[in-house]
Amino acid sequence: PAGERGPGELAGNLGADPLRDPETAIDLARRCVADLPGLRAVVVDGTPYHDAGGSDAEELGCSVAAGVAALRILTGAGLTVDEAFGQLEFRYAATADQFLTIAKLRAARRLWARVAEVCGAAASGRGAGQRQHAVTGSAMMTARDPWVNMLRTTLACFAAGTGGADAVTVQPFDARLGLPDAFARRIARNTHALLVEEAGVARVIDPAGGSWYVERLTEELAGKAWEWFQEIERAGGMAAALESGLVARRTAATWERRSANIAHRRDPITGVSEFPDLAERIPVRRARPGRAGGVRYAQEFEALRDLADAQESRPKVFLATIGPVAAHTARASFAANLFQSGGIATVTAAAAAPGADPAAAAAPGVDPGRIAAAFTASGAEVACLCSSDRLYGEHAEAVAAALRQAGARKVWLAGKGEFAGVDANLHAGCDALGVLRTTFDDLGVAR
Repeated sequence: PAGERGPGELAGNLGADPLRDPETAIDLARRCVADLPGLRAVVVDGTPYHDAGGSDAEELGCSVAAGVAALRILTGAGLTVDEAFGQLEFRYAATADQFLTIAKLRAARRLWARVAEVCGAAASGRGAGQRQHAVTGSAMMTARDPWVNMLRTTLACFAAGTGGADAVTVQPFDARLGLPDAFARRIARNTHALLVEEAGVARVIDPAGGSWYVERLTEELAGKAWEWFQEIERAGGMAAALESGLVARRTAATWERRSANIAHRRDPITGVSEFPDLAERIPVRRARPGRAGGVRYAQEFEALRDLADAQESRPKVFLATIGPVAAHTARASFAANLFQSGGIATVTAAAAAPGADPAAAAAPGVDPGRIAAAFTASGAEVACLCSSDRLYGEHAEAVAAALRQAGARKVWLAGKGEFAGVDANLHAGCDALGVLRTTFDDLGVAR
């Protein structure tokens, strides 16, 4: 019938995995070579290694190793080298780290070109190239403040296009909440169109080419990925490395290091570990069948948020501001941001005594008695001192003693320095998750 495509016009990928099901992959590859020249039979998927917490270099190294394993299987079944190369498509995760994503895709093509050269594939034509399909990463997506995911996926889509991906899939912003609704699907689809038609991302073959930073990052990433690929090969190839646990151990070690950076907020997550909104209304979506695997960068903070939301009364911490607003605002904001990232509300003197004189309530000054009274009125059981280093030296110990006398179970101090009556400190680079878990314990919230 008119409008239907013939076999020679079909394009796409059939998604076979030779490592999981070699017989099916071989059969499909043979049929594609014989009758369906526009189709590729095999997907070499690097996203599971990214979703397991692996680095970009590890994702690249694993994909190259898996690609080489697929070549061995296909050529062992009778396909020529060029035919085998022409049956592979590579899938990579694109993230909000735009420069790493750009460099990863550029490095991937460089690595695969080296494999093609060593294998004796044709220097030109479809056999020597690497077809890339970029998918916005699952690990970076959040359930809290999900609207920020639109910014993450837009950055990732831009980076994938700039890096030269042949196809890009954008996940809907509400992917972590369940089945995406029509609006989320529409935004995901339109992201491509806006970047291609309005931003002109597709007008230049390699927009980042020639940038010293990108070229250097590409070179470093390719070098690390090749070393990891060689280690997998020395272990017997990708199948053996998976079976022995080599790949799992490596990605687990990387995830442990990444988790530490997230816990200390060296790798901030907007809307979760930074700038959380305790009053947000999370969209409700229908449950997605099955369970998504892999790690999520926000998972520990979001688990604490869920725990705090489940309490009959939200856990709270009193911020004991000392001195004028100019002296305590910065550290009070820092402390509030940290505690709220775990779902713990913060209350100051003004909020604790709404019926009092506004000027007096908002500026308890340095009077330990007034600060302790505001603490009692707040109903909190944990307090955090917030002020300047100079005022800490003059008043921290007296205020801490007054808070203890008023029943405070624990007294934190926003900043550094040791003072009598102060149990521990909050500061930039501290273990935020450790602080939150300790606070839950101090407030008697079972974890």
